[in-house]
Amino acid sequence: MRLDGATRKERLELWSGALAPNGYALARATVRQRKTGRPVRFELTEQTRQAVDDYLKATGKVPGEFLFTSRRRVGEAVTTRQYARLVAEWITGIGLDPHIFATHSLRRTKATLIYRRTGNLRAVQLLLGHKKMESTVRYLGIEVDDALAIAEQVEV
Repeated sequence: MRLDGATRKERLELWSGALAPNGYALARATVRQRKTGRPVRFELTEQTRQAVDDYLKATGKVPGEFLFTSRRRVGEAVTTRQYARLVAEWITGIGLDPHIFATHSLRRTKATLIYRRTGNLRAVQLLLGHKKMESTVRYLGIEVDDALAIAEQVEV
């Protein structure tokens, strides 16, 4: 699922109604960042929408329920620890090292790839839900040389 700007906790607390208010997954949805309270939109690919639709049908979830629920605490969202374990299993299952690829590194990787392909720092800032551009620069680890290289490509 492509939740580019959503943090791990926000992904866990997704309500089925946010993704599929009418019983079918939307192409774009919004989560509210816990830290800032700001809304962040994200895209669901066709493959992800189909998977969400199938999941909702199989689980019988309705709008208002958490999309991913805890195995131990009825009616509550899966914990960040449970989520981290699942991601580690998925990463291992495709032959990658779970010590290198984890929940947060996947979020950072997506943002970094978008930045490298487009050079559009503002777009990455919006996707991550950062209020300040400086936060995005620090998050991506952009160096002065990178910024100068991009600036040299733009003619005024």
